[in-house]
Amino acid sequence: MGVEDAEPAGSRLNVPAISHVVTIRRAAQILSRDEELLWALSDQLEPEDGMLWVLDVDDGETLAFTRAGLEVLRDLIED
Repeated sequence: MGVEDAEPAGSRLNVPAISHVVTIRRAAQILSRDEELLWALSDQLEPEDGMLWVLDVDDGETLAFTRAGLEVLRDLIED
């Protein structure tokens, strides 16, 4: 990597590593809300908001949320 390829100082975004996520089913329990409501609200979230998909065997997938994603859901519920 040459000098011209080096990133400018401060150009990297430092974010805390994600250590765990909760499934939409668990999020519904934590938030005391119906899972169907969370499915509807999740349409408004992006990965940057703390929403992601957990892939399983046989093409199974589960919607999951980081701690930040739970907070975004709380805010959406309050609105």
